[in-house]
Amino acid sequence: QEWKDHQERVERLFEQRIGDLDHRTRHLESFLRQGLDEVMRHDDALFGRVDRKLDRYRRETDELAGLLRTAVARGPEADKELREADTDASYIDFEHRFRGAEEDIRDRIRVYLPRLRQAAPVLDLGCGRGEALALLEAEGVECCGVDPSSAMVRHCLEQGLGVEQKDALSALAQTEPASLGGVVSFHVIEHLVPEDIERLVRLAFAALRPGGVLVLETPNPLSVAVTARSFWLDPTHTRPVHPEALSACYEQAGFTGIERLDLRPYPEEERLPEIPLDGLEGQSRELADRLNRLRDELDDFLFGYRDYALIGIRPQTQP
Repeated sequence: QEWKDHQERVERLFEQRIGDLDHRTRHLESFLRQGLDEVMRHDDALFGRVDRKLDRYRRETDELAGLLRTAVARGPEADKELREADTDASYIDFEHRFRGAEEDIRDRIRVYLPRLRQAAPVLDLGCGRGEALALLEAEGVECCGVDPSSAMVRHCLEQGLGVEQKDALSALAQTEPASLGGVVSFHVIEHLVPEDIERLVRLAFAALRPGGVLVLETPNPLSVAVTARSFWLDPTHTRPVHPEALSACYEQAGFTGIERLDLRPYPEEERLPEIPLDGLEGQSRELADRLNRLRDELDDFLFGYRDYALIGIRPQTQP
C-alpha cells in the first residue's frame, strides 16, 4: 500500500509538472508569435524604406550612367558638365551641414510673411532647396523660383515646386517689366561681385510693379564672429556685403521705405558675460556698471546679429 501511495504521489506530481510545462510552452509560443508578428511589421516598414532608397539610388545611377555615356560620346567637352554635377551634389550636402535643416530655414523666413502675403507673384532668386517657395505656397502666395544648380532644381521639382534652372541676373532680365509683386533672395548676393549686386537691384526694380517689395538677406559683416568664423566656410562666397553699401544700391535704383532687419542673434551662452551688480555698492557698483556698458558695445561688435535683410519698396509713382 505504501508503495502504491508513493506511486500515485509521483504520478500526480508528474502530471502537475507536465501541466505547468504545457502552460509555459503555450505562453512561450504565444509570446514568440506576437514577437514574430511585430518583427514582420517592422520588417515591412524597413523593407519599404529600403525599397524607396533603392529606387532613388537606381534613378541616380541611371542619371550617372547617362552622364558617363554622354562623356564617352563627347570626350573632353563633357568633363566640365561632370564636374558641375559633382559640385551641385556637394553643395546640397554643404547646405544641409552648415546652413541648417529645411524646416529651420522655413521658420527663419516666416519673418517676411507679413510683407509678402499681398506681394504675389513672388520670384525667389537662387531658391536653393526651396524653403521659401514651400512656405509661400503653404500660405497661398503665388511664387516661383530660379537656381543655377541642376541638383537644387531637381530637389525642388521633386517637391512639386515651380523652379527653373537659371541664374538670378538672367531670370530678372527675362522678366516682363512691372510684372512681379515681390523679389526675394536669401544668402545669394554674397556670392556676387559688387557690379552684379548693383545690376540685380536695378533689374529687380524694373521687374517689380509699383508697391512691389525687394528682400535681400545676407550674412552680417558688422559681426566679427560672422566674418571670422562662419562666412568663409563657404568657398563660393565672394565677399561680405556691407548694409550701408547695399542700402546705397537700393537708393540709386529708386527704392524707397528702405528698412534693415537684424536677424539671428547669437545665443546668450556664446556672448560676453555681464558683471552681476547684486551686492555691489558705491564706487564698485558704478565701476561694474561702466564695465557692463563697455561690455555691451564690445559684445555687439564681436557677436552682433548673424544675418541681416534689406527691404525696399518700389514707389507708386516715379520721382
